[in-house]
Amino acid sequence: MNDNNADSLVYLVDDEFAIRDSLALIIESTGLTVRSFESAEDFLNNYSFNHTGCLILDVRMPEMSGLELQDELLARGISIPIIFISGHARVSDSAKAFRSGAVDFLEKPFDYELLLERIKEALQKDVANRKQLNEYLTIKNRLDYLTVREQELLSLIVKGYSNKEMAKELGISNRTVEAHRARIMRKMQAENLADLMVLAARSDVLNDKFSQE
Repeated sequence: MNDNNADSLVYLVDDEFAIRDSLALIIESTGLTVRSFESAEDFLNNYSFNHTGCLILDVRMPEMSGLELQDELLARGISIPIIFISGHARVSDSAKAFRSGAVDFLEKPFDYELLLERIKEALQKDVANRKQLNEYLTIKNRLDYLTVREQELLSLIVKGYSNKEMAKELGISNRTVEAHRARIMRKMQAENLADLMVLAARSDVLNDKFSQE
């Protein structure tokens, strides 16, 4: 681990104190901060989106299991990377965990070096996810600022319509098309048509990604 992860948090959820204590000592020796919880409910009550992080999660716990917590996080739109740990792993459990986006599924006792490597990967994944989310929200906010007419015009621009074709399609004058087009460029903060096309394409890609999470 390096200083780039100094502000990252590793959440650890396991109902066994001995497991939490030993793992926390090992992870903290790399310079990372660990927050430990004995139940899924405690974690949910204390999770903060403000820090880059990952979650080390026991599969079998009383009240709410690790897999049930994973489902709850997805339902809440929380996409923190998860590394499952289990002393009683079943193929069906690991399959479900991976289908829902788990980084890894490690059986106890596991190689600590492997765990630390997976934590590094999970934190890198969270950084990438947060960067994409910020990009998505930035573009979405710009799109939301467009009027209905400007959104209609943008869809035609993306399809390759000329100003004349757009004017005919929408039943407006060329001058009105040019005025709308100038406002679209300004609101979307695009310097040229190529920039506008890239923003529109990124919006579609990111919308698909985050609408599925």
